[in-house]
Amino acid sequence: MNNIIVLVGSMRKNGNTALLAQSFAKGASKNNNVEIISVSDVNVNPCIGCNTCFSREGNKCFQNDDMTKIYEKLQNADIVIIASPVYFYSISASLKTIIDRLHTPMRNTFKIKKLGLLLVGAANLQNLFDPIIMQYQMVLDFFKLESIGTVLVSCVKDPGDINGNPALQEAYELGASIY
Repeated sequence: MNNIIVLVGSMRKNGNTALLAQSFAKGASKNNNVEIISVSDVNVNPCIGCNTCFSREGNKCFQNDDMTKIYEKLQNADIVIIASPVYFYSISASLKTIIDRLHTPMRNTFKIKKLGLLLVGAANLQNLFDPIIMQYQMVLDFFKLESIGTVLVSCVKDPGDINGNPALQEAYELGASIY
């Protein structure tokens, strides 16, 4: 049984990205422990690049915010799923803030072996997800992680637009395929 953390980068509590992540989590919960962490529920300050985490005991960041709790959860995670709306060909700024705070040697203590990606975009462009996919692949390569897969959904803008979309079933099946 894997410990899976789903990082949801949408501020909309029940928006399209959240619904896609919930569908994945429902499938993954059959054989794994799954926890969803949404940017709408945490207060994380941006990394300021001071690098004091490299010399502080336990590589702890000097900032006293919710990232401390996220670090604890990531230390026990086997798999991390990144779920984000697409804003200007990138993940959301709120989710990027969390990812940037992983610029710490503490990440070397994590046992994460696999990564997955769930993206929701409003536009109908052939290359909408390409910049994020490139970054995703670079992270996989750098940290020598295995991809569990991706679910990419375009033409989904307003809350609830994803309802009835086959991507919800695709996300569920991706989650259910993890043992």
